[in-house]
Amino acid sequence: AKDSELRQYETAKWVSTVIKGESQKEAMRQGFWKLFHYIQGKNEKEIKIDMTVPVTCLVKSGCADFKISFFVPFEHQDSPPQPTDSDVFVEERKAAAIFVRSFSGFASPDKYAEEAEVLAKLLRNRGQPFHEDFFYTAGYDSPFKLFNRHNEVWYFRK
Repeated sequence: AKDSELRQYETAKWVSTVIKGESQKEAMRQGFWKLFHYIQGKNEKEIKIDMTVPVTCLVKSGCADFKISFFVPFEHQDSPPQPTDSDVFVEERKAAAIFVRSFSGFASPDKYAEEAEVLAKLLRNRGQPFHEDFFYTAGYDSPFKLFNRHNEVWYFRK
């Protein structure tokens, strides 16, 4: 459908941090910088790693903790350098079928929530089972990119 798509993602490693008790916007800011320091060399190998996209944020219903993540580049998937910041960790996300809704513009937490609700309604109307208690936001652009921005919300298929 034009308003959403179903993608199959393979098992992959992500570098993540959990920010607790902040607004989603502030959690994204804090989490981004923790992960940015990791890719700038704050890791056991003290190597710089290329920035990848998307930057994701796990949003759980009724929870004030947000998990911010960067995709580990393909050349480091087999053996990502371990973080030296105790708040940063490498995780493996299992292969999954994910319902995706894309949208443009500057995405705020409210806009992500609005788009997630639109996607949830579409999936319910189509009888598509999905995990409703959480969704991911996915941002693909630098904050300095002004036009043709790409954002997504993701629900995992049951």
